[in-house]
Parts: sequence; structure tokens; C-alpha cells
Amino acid sequence: MAEKIRKIALLGNPNAGKSSLFNQLTGMRQKVGNFPGVTVERKSGIIKLENKQEVEIIDLPGTYSLYPTSMDERIAVNALIDSSNKDYPDAIIYIIDITQLERHLLLLTQIMDLGFPIIVALNMNDIAATQNLQCDEQKLAALLGIDIVKVNGRTGEGISKIKSKLSILGTINSIQKYNASFYSLTDKEQKIAEEVKLSFKVRNNYHALLLLQQHKKSSFLSSAEKSILTNLVQQYQFNLLDHQLEEIMQRYNRFTPVVAKTLSRTITEAKTLTDKVDTIITHKVFGPIIFFTLMLFIFQAIFSWSSIPMDWIDGEFAQLATYFQAILPHNLFTRLLTEGLIPGISGVMVFVPQITILFLLITILEEVGYMSRVVFMFDNIMQRFGLNGRSIVALISGGACAVPAIMSTRTISNYKERLITIMVTPLISCSARIPVFAVLIGFVVPEIKIGIFNARGLVFMALYLIGILAALIASYVFKLILKSDEYSFLMLELPEYRKPHWRNVFHTLYVKVSSFVFGVGKIILLVSLVLWFLASFGPSNTMQQAEQNARTEAISLKLDTENTTLLIASKKLEASYAGIAGRWIEPAIRPLGFDWKIGIALITSFAAREVFVGTISTLYSIGKDADNLTIKQKMQQEKNADGQPVFTMAVALSLVLFYLFAMQCISTLAAVHRETKSYKWPIIQFAYMTGTAYIMSFIAYHIFR
Repeated sequence: MAEKIRKIALLGNPNAGKSSLFNQLTGMRQKVGNFPGVTVERKSGIIKLENKQEVEIIDLPGTYSLYPTSMDERIAVNALIDSSNKDYPDAIIYIIDITQLERHLLLLTQIMDLGFPIIVALNMNDIAATQNLQCDEQKLAALLGIDIVKVNGRTGEGISKIKSKLSILGTINSIQKYNASFYSLTDKEQKIAEEVKLSFKVRNNYHALLLLQQHKKSSFLSSAEKSILTNLVQQYQFNLLDHQLEEIMQRYNRFTPVVAKTLSRTITEAKTLTDKVDTIITHKVFGPIIFFTLMLFIFQAIFSWSSIPMDWIDGEFAQLATYFQAILPHNLFTRLLTEGLIPGISGVMVFVPQITILFLLITILEEVGYMSRVVFMFDNIMQRFGLNGRSIVALISGGACAVPAIMSTRTISNYKERLITIMVTPLISCSARIPVFAVLIGFVVPEIKIGIFNARGLVFMALYLIGILAALIASYVFKLILKSDEYSFLMLELPEYRKPHWRNVFHTLYVKVSSFVFGVGKIILLVSLVLWFLASFGPSNTMQQAEQNARTEAISLKLDTENTTLLIASKKLEASYAGIAGRWIEPAIRPLGFDWKIGIALITSFAAREVFVGTISTLYSIGKDADNLTIKQKMQQEKNADGQPVFTMAVALSLVLFYLFAMQCISTLAAVHRETKSYKWPIIQFAYMTGTAYIMSFIAYHIFR
């Protein structure tokens, strides 16, 4: 029988350097998933110690104490108090930011009282030196009765010592006797703790009290178990809040002298570099200007830097499809491969440059210490709309692509605020809408100048502003509707500015990009194949008749081979299941000024919004190499049965507003499903955005028709 792999939990306050230390310990040998039943990312890795033994390192979410205020913190607490939890640790590596020693001792003393074997990793020593802080770690270790190792999560200093101590930590050979008691139970607490221990499998009296404190929100307890604990609270008239406050005060009173004995600072009146920079970076006027300048740079970088690799990826996959079309027999498998599978994979990989650039730049800003300042500056404004300071990054990033923007919401710890951010981010106009807007605005706005500005350019900018306004309004509505037991407040520290550690940057980048490719990518590929099937197949008799009619029409019109092929494709698309669906939804979209051809374009553009232009091009038999002007001219020539133009100003404006508000991107829906671990929220998102789009399009069409 194989020996059970010991679980070592990595625990600490947020921003203590936990992720960097985790990367140093595990390297590339880590798995990324989600904690069961929630969307919070779970990272773990198997490492081999000096004695050839393997242990699993689990990176638990950061928390300030064992009294959680967010979903992330609750996950960490549940892992420590639920002995049946698959992440219940055999031992703990506790990370301390030495510059915030007193604050970090609260959680440390709590897990000490739970009885876990612990190694303390004393981090941020280089920053402490810049602040003239000195810590006597030997005295601290003696006062606490815990092994303490100085580490640098960015450079790897002390990692070998940590691994060496892990060989015996939590085994029968490990003996830890904590030298201080930071919380003393009252007689009443002793009695109620003994009662809890009779009914539950707990480590000790403090574990029993903690279980009592957390029982109402502990999902791992059954209704009967919660009832037992509730009855005990009532029987002993045990005030949970008073106990919590008393415990925290008592701990601070007892470990504050420990801090005084072990931590000293050389007095200096000179401002640190961080203090000097923050006077500008967090200034109420200059701070937002600097931020929006940086975001403009990131936004432009996502557009400009990604265009070449995106075009290359698109071109290479197109060539690959052409190659297989040339060498393989013309059968169903070849069509599936060249028209379905390869374009589907291309639809996944083409996003990678944008995602890579976005996360690279944001990760650098996080490593430097800037993003905490952004959260601090905008949190108050965002809170008014039910959002979080961290939401502003996702909202602005949504202007490039909603998929990476939604993925970036993982930095928001409050579940309600994160969910609202996810639900409204697609309202920000992304780059995929640009081809649609570029074609349609020409029908709405004449080619004129307003001062030094182009009128169409101003309308283009107005569409982005409308999207931002719509996102804020939707956020406020969700704020009123969604209920949450989590506290909506911001607790963060402003770290010292530091040079980015490139190993951490690229490792984080690798994890996030691979998460997209193998997570969201699977869904995008599947849906792309479904859409290909719907657009390529239909009732056999109908499809054959469509092709025959197209060939007859081509002969009568004396079309060349290329245009004949395009005409056949157009007719067969009309006869396909997608075409049938277009006809089927036509009564519903007629009030918006749309015909069945536009209906087909709406259906096919679920793969990606920009597919709308390509579909319209195919339906109207426009050459593949036709530019936007040619497309516009052909669209202008398209007539209804009554001889009236299809694309009037009213229809074009209706379409612009529809694509501005509608959820016309299956990739985004896949990302939402991935991040929420639920079909409910993508469905709600699709419903409210499509409903909004329908209403706005309806109003615009009937006003301007």
C-alpha cells in the first residue's frame, strides 16, 4: 500500500508573499483548479524532499484571521477546522511579512492554538532593511516555540531550509511545544468546549470554540450538527460576537510585548522612496491621470502588439486548413477538420496574444506594487455601484477583450463584487465589435468634420462611453438585487515598491494563459463545432435543391468560377439549419428592422461578433478580399421585396445598438461559466443583455424609420 502523501498548507495574510513562496517551492510542478463548489482558484504542487519523501503543498487563500469576511477566507478557515476536508493539512508553513509582524501574529497564534505543526517563513526581509527594521528571529522563535526561517520568496533564499524542516514537520519525529499561550478560556468556554468535543471530532478546546463560532456558515456541517451547536449557544447563553472581540483583544495584549522584544527600528526622519512616490501616485488629481495613462498604454498595447501575432496565428491556421483541403479527399471528415476543428482551435489560440499581453502588463504592475494603489484610489467610487476598486482594471481591459478581463476578476475577493464585475464587463465595447461598428456607422453618420474631429470617430467614441455608462447602471441594479452575507469593505496594505521578479511574472503568466487555453478553450472549440454543423448542414433535399438553383442562377448570370462558388455557399447557408433558424427567428427580429439574412448573421456571430461582417459578405456574394467600402456598397444595393433598401439608417442604427448591448460572443459566455462554475449566471447575463439590446434597438428603429 502506497504511503499517504502529507499535505502541507501554505497560509498567511494577503500580500505576505505567499504566491511567490509557493512558486519557489513547487516550480512548474503545480496544478491549478478550483476549490470544490466555488470559483476560487486552488493551487497545489507535489515536491520531493531531501529524504525522497513527497509532500503536497496547498496554497490556501490569504486571510487575516480565523473569522472570515469573504468567500476566499472562508475556504481557508474551512480547510483548517473541517477534518474531513480533502485539503485538511498535516502541517502548515506560515508566511509573515516582517514589516507587518504584529498584524500577522493574530492568525499565527490562532492556528498555533488549533495545534497544527508550524514552520514560520519570515519574508520581506529586504524591504524591512530599507525601512531600517531589524528582527531578532532567534528570540522570536524562542518566545513562540516555533521554527522560524528567513526567506525571500522572490529570490528563493531560505527555500532549501524550509524543505529540510518539512522532512519531519508533522511526523511522529516532530515535537513542537509552543512557549506562550495567547488566549485563555473562561470557565464557561471550557464547559461549552467539552460539550462540543463530545459530539464532534475536534483537535482541542480552541478548535471546539471555533467550530461553534463558525457553525452557521460552515457548509460541511449537516443541519442536525448545526442544530446541536445552536442549542449549545442558547443553553450557555454564549455571545459569539463578545467572545470574538475578547479573544482578539486578549491575543493582541499578549503578543504585542513579543513584538516589542524582537522588532526594532533605527529612527530616521527621511522619507522612504515609497513615501515619496506615493505622494504623486495616490494624489487625488495626478493619481487618476497616471492610472488612465497607464491603462491607455495597456489598451493600446493589447491592440497594437497583439495584431501581428493574432494575424499570424489566423493566417497559419488558414494555411493549415488549405493544406489539408489540398491533400485530403473531399469528404465529410475533411470538411469537419478544415471548416470546423481547425477554425475552432484557431478561435481559441487567436485570443492568446491579447490575454498574454494583458496579464503580462498587469502582473508587472502587481509585482511592482502599483495595483494596490489603484484599488485604494478607486474603491470608494466603485463601491457606490456595487463594485470593487479592483473592478476598474477588468472594466477597462474589457475594451480589448472581455475574456481576459473576466479572468482578471479573480483578484476580487468579495464574491458579490466579483460576480457583478463579471456580469457587466461585456457591456464595455471590445475590439471584436470594431468591424461591425465600422461597417454600420457609415449608414448612420455622414462623412463630415466637426471642427478638427471626424463625425464618425466621435460616434465611435460615444459608443464606448455608452457602454461604460450601461455597465455602471447595470452594476447598480445588480447591487440592489444580489444579496450577500459578505462584508463589503476594503482591507489591503500598500506594499513597498520593488523591482519585478521576472521568474514570478512569467510563471504567473504561464498559469493564467494555460488556464484559458485548457479551460475556456474547450468550450469555445465545442461551440465552434456546433455552429459549423448548423451552418454547413441542413435537410438533404433542401441543400441539394439550393445548390442546383445556385448553379442555374450562376449560368444565367454568366458568373465566373469564384463567384459561382460564393453564390452556392450563400444559397446553401440559406438552406442550412442556421438558415432555417434565421427564418424561424425572423418574426421576432422583424420589429427591429432585421430580415432572415441578418438573423443568420446574428446566429453565426455567436462564435465571435466580427463574424457578422463575414456572414453578411457571404450572403450577399461579396468576394473574400473585398474591403469595407465594397461591403458597404453591396449592402446599400440590397433591396427588400418591396424594392426598399434593407440597410437604411434606422436598420443600421438598430444593429449598432443591438451589437453594443447584446451578448454576441460565445467565448465570453464560456469564460463566465468557467469563472462562476455555473450555467445560471451565463444564462442570466445572456438574457438581460439581449433583452436590453432588443429594447434599445426597437426604440431606435421605430424613432428613425
